[in-house]
Amino acid sequence: MKVIQVNNYEELGKIAGEMILEQMEAKSDSVLGLATGETPVGIYRYLAEEYRNRNLSFSKVRTVNLDEYIGMDGRDEQSYRYFMNQHLFDRVDIRKEFTEVPNGKCENAEQECLRYEKRIEEFGGIDIQILGMGENGHIGFNEPGSEFICDTHVVSLTEETREVNARFFDSADNVPEQAITMGIRTILKARKIILAAFGVKKAEALAGVLKDRVTPWLPASVLQFHPDVTVIADAAALSKCSGLY
Repeated sequence: MKVIQVNNYEELGKIAGEMILEQMEAKSDSVLGLATGETPVGIYRYLAEEYRNRNLSFSKVRTVNLDEYIGMDGRDEQSYRYFMNQHLFDRVDIRKEFTEVPNGKCENAEQECLRYEKRIEEFGGIDIQILGMGENGHIGFNEPGSEFICDTHVVSLTEETREVNARFFDSADNVPEQAITMGIRTILKARKIILAAFGVKKAEALAGVLKDRVTPWLPASVLQFHPDVTVIADAAALSKCSGLY
């Protein structure tokens, strides 16, 4: 893994954003794997700003998101479709029919997982995947103990993850209990991966990713098997990684 230490959140967004723009320059119809949460917001902000400043076009770009809550309509402010519209899709000239987020209101979640995998294949696979990481090392909604051989699937969220996400809802009781998520195998098929981590709460998990053996109990550790991963993190997130990069 390549590790880049940044001085602040804005620098994280710029460096990751430039990697994505370089990918788009090399291939105008690039397939971007996108993530939600606090960490990637700065990346999307940078992309939207550069879209305006450089007269860039996202019109040929296609995107696939990591996950979505089951039971949540894309018009709901807590849905990940709404998040992506707010932070990126409505701020650039991307074609909405080229943006894929799992359908949280589908009638059959298992069929939706199969549809989603097929759609990624139709796009030609993911060129560059953005990942955040939970404090317990989860990527997407692949929680500790997840199988590494899974494609897109239905997952029950742990109480820890639901408690962390409760800050985005009126109460913890309103946090959905299940989600559709890309599986570890789907993520590892991406040609390039950016793992973004910010803040001391990610330090222990990130140290495990960089130094410990690969284990399902630290899902992000599986990235050690991928040939092209760039970790972008601040000093706090890297505070337990001395001598590892």
